[in-house]
Amino acid sequence: MNGTRKPVHLAVYDTLADWETGHATAHLARAGYTVRTVAPTTAPVTSIGGLRVQPDLALADLRPEDSSLLVLPGADLWDTGDDLAPFARTARAFLAAGVPVAAICGATAGLAREGLLDDRRHTSAVSFYLAATGYAGGERYVEADAVTDRDLITAGPTEPVAFAREILGLLGVYEGEVLDAWYRLFHDSDPQAHAVLEKAGAA
Repeated sequence: MNGTRKPVHLAVYDTLADWETGHATAHLARAGYTVRTVAPTTAPVTSIGGLRVQPDLALADLRPEDSSLLVLPGADLWDTGDDLAPFARTARAFLAAGVPVAAICGATAGLAREGLLDDRRHTSAVSFYLAATGYAGGERYVEADAVTDRDLITAGPTEPVAFAREILGLLGVYEGEVLDAWYRLFHDSDPQAHAVLEKAGAA
């Protein structure tokens, strides 16, 4: 199955928030997607939890046409300078090419600075966090666990499961009651949801 789907690209950089993308990448991999890591260079990076990651490719070598999705996790670096601005510019290129982007936590601020949230419904940690970027999209901020609008997914740092739900739904990994059951199982620990997943062969 891996040969029939373009990879999902997970951005990795120093101080990346380990906990924010694990649900999404694990279940994408189980569904047959190859997950490739992309970093500023091919030099190893270290997550906020101290995990050392050897990237698969450098950002300069990433092209939207070679990808199914770009995932941007949060990181302290999003708020301490412009080091990660090239990832926001890459997100612009992906969206212009019709390839989805998913951003969580600090990455949403990076996209706000790039102007990508000015005309899309979106969410983040809190509205004033994005307002501090000076962006023009405040009226489109939504108080929700995760939001999808025109191929762009956004979520706050406390919602990795909702973030994954939107990703899995957008890529068609799970749909309808199966997607709902997946969310209820991993977010709410609903035991009845497991039976739905088993019946659908998704457990």
